[in-house]
Amino acid sequence: MTRKIMAALGVSVAALLLSGCGTVNSVMRKEGDTARELRLAKTYCQSIPRAYSGVAFDFCMLHAAPDPTGFLIPFVLVDIAVSAVADTVVLPYTIYRQSADGNISIYWRPGRS
Repeated sequence: MTRKIMAALGVSVAALLLSGCGTVNSVMRKEGDTARELRLAKTYCQSIPRAYSGVAFDFCMLHAAPDPTGFLIPFVLVDIAVSAVADTVVLPYTIYRQSADGNISIYWRPGRS
């Protein structure tokens, strides 16, 4: 019985980390969705680079309006390490996208596309 509980807990934690993973949010989703997620968090970041964008995404989540509960901070700190590994795996792709498309803009400014 204890193994089943531990397995269920492990799967739940893995699902939580993958659903909130900075690399998944910044590499595998549309650029607009990534920007919208950061705008909803009220981040102070203006853009994030595509290379190591998962780590940058997590730092922008930390560099946002304070969360009174502070509930997400430990998850984001753990995700920075997970995102660093995942970002290293996708680095060749993100370097190409960085050179082709530039940074991911979070806040749209007039005169910029």
